[in-house]
Amino acid sequence: MTGSDDTTPRHDRVERHPTPGPRNSLAHWTTARHPLRVAINYVVVWLVRISPSLRLKRWLLRRIGVTVGDGVSWGLEATPDVFWPDLITVRADAIVGYDATILCHEFLQDEYRTGEVVVGERAMIGAGAIILPGVEIGEDARIAANSLVTRDVPPDTTVAGVPARSMSDDSDGDGNGNEPAAA
Repeated sequence: MTGSDDTTPRHDRVERHPTPGPRNSLAHWTTARHPLRVAINYVVVWLVRISPSLRLKRWLLRRIGVTVGDGVSWGLEATPDVFWPDLITVRADAIVGYDATILCHEFLQDEYRTGEVVVGERAMIGAGAIILPGVEIGEDARIAANSLVTRDVPPDTTVAGVPARSMSDDSDGDGNGNEPAAA
């Protein structure tokens, strides 16, 4: 895998932070992260999203705390977490596709959660995919376009869908990643 026990679900790797007061956790975001830090991250993320230069993207991402391996390709409009970019690790030669989003936080009613996201070497995240906090994506794994990744992806596995499921899992389909026919 990419650094955690294979049997540890993402929810067990996500830190829970209770919300002070009666309002939802997003109403208290300024106690979670300093507003100036988030503003700086936002400007840098905006530049990363629009820059065509992969070298500049890697340099900018490192400035806000993302761990970026050599040869990482970060697609146009792809968005790292603005609040906790320092919880993202993208290993060498991985691809983050056009308009993909990597989230390291979840603001909920009574708490917010944070979790590290690790993208393994040569992994590929397709266009428009969303990766949730605490997820680990193994080496050479592939995330199909527009997928929602809610759990870890083992090395050399292709996942697709909402939520993303293995394309080779035959437990509820025909072996080709297709759902069973309706009765």
